[in-house]
Amino acid sequence: MIQMLRLAWRNMWRNWRRTVIALVAIILGVILLLFFDGLIKGSDQAIFGNAIRIYGGNLQIHAPGFRAKANRLPLLPLDNPDVVVSTVQSRPEVLAVAQRISTAGIISNRGNTLRVGITAIDPRIEAPLSIQAEYMVQGRFLLPEDRDAIVIGQGMAEALQVHVGDTVNLVGRRKNEAMRQHSMQIVGIYDLGMPEIEKASVYIALSDAQTLYNLRDQTTEAVIFLKQAGEEAALMQSLQAALPAYEVDTWQTLRPEITETMQTKLAVTTFFGIVILLIAAIGILNLMLMAAFERTREMGVLAALGMKGHQIMLLFLLEGALIGVVGAVVGCGLGALLVTWVGHVGISFAGVSGMGEVGALMGNTLYPVITLADVLSRAVLVVVITALAALYPAWQAARREPAVALHHV
Repeated sequence: MIQMLRLAWRNMWRNWRRTVIALVAIILGVILLLFFDGLIKGSDQAIFGNAIRIYGGNLQIHAPGFRAKANRLPLLPLDNPDVVVSTVQSRPEVLAVAQRISTAGIISNRGNTLRVGITAIDPRIEAPLSIQAEYMVQGRFLLPEDRDAIVIGQGMAEALQVHVGDTVNLVGRRKNEAMRQHSMQIVGIYDLGMPEIEKASVYIALSDAQTLYNLRDQTTEAVIFLKQAGEEAALMQSLQAALPAYEVDTWQTLRPEITETMQTKLAVTTFFGIVILLIAAIGILNLMLMAAFERTREMGVLAALGMKGHQIMLLFLLEGALIGVVGAVVGCGLGALLVTWVGHVGISFAGVSGMGEVGALMGNTLYPVITLADVLSRAVLVVVITALAALYPAWQAARREPAVALHHV
């Protein structure tokens, strides 16, 4: 076997120009493929990390019926919210659990009007965890004792042409489905660099919302923050069994449009990856076919000297696999270096607009991410594909009759 490998390696470099051309195609394909992988993984991590903090924790618990009407933010109070909180807090993977009130409404100022989601939070619990509190650019975040106070995003402040200290009109749905209008003073403005998301939500104190929306000592949801992302599915199943009278969800199930967009993005990227690999495979196929045609007499000599058909086939397969190994090693090395470098520098999208909610969740800068497992899996895939591309030429070489091959010109 070692002798066959040596012979295959020597044959691979006999026409070095043709081999280099094939290697360049494979290397560029692998680099592009790894870069795509890094972009997708980096964007998914950014979307997931931002969504957890923006949309309310890793998991959310609601009253029955909320899931079917989630896009309307129905005002459905939780029964026995203290029981829900105590059950969740007993789980070791939970960092914090907070009660909220969420409802739909309208905010306006001097003829400028926006439809918004109104989120009432308990600042004592959520202020240390809130991405909005972290990125305050004007004023301050909410305090537990605040009354008639509101925090908005920079995108909304610009749309409404308001500043800290200004008063806006906030209309929200009460428990009895009646609409309640109230004047609120802006105490803080945050800037996430996501204008589309900033224009969609406002934040007020929980105790204030309980009074405004006829929900004395009641809340409509419990949001759960985990110590480590990735444990959502197991905890959701466990909590659903422990709290069968409630609906346990993640932002992914409550916002299926974002999940569908991410799945579409993954499908498109997978398609491009397959195309890249097919291009590389076609290059290898062409290389091996040419090699088989040019070396017909040589194969006749090998067969006449006693080399079996399966040995000739193995020789060609090894040549294809070796080309794949060299291309995979060089391509994966350069691709990993490129993704690592870009991952430190980042790709700025600050000047790009109109990317929608998913684009806003990615933020202004995207940092590609890649793991050793990703690199190794792509390397193995490239070697397998190149070996398969060499299979047909190897079969063609193995089936030639020695006498015919020796007389080939």
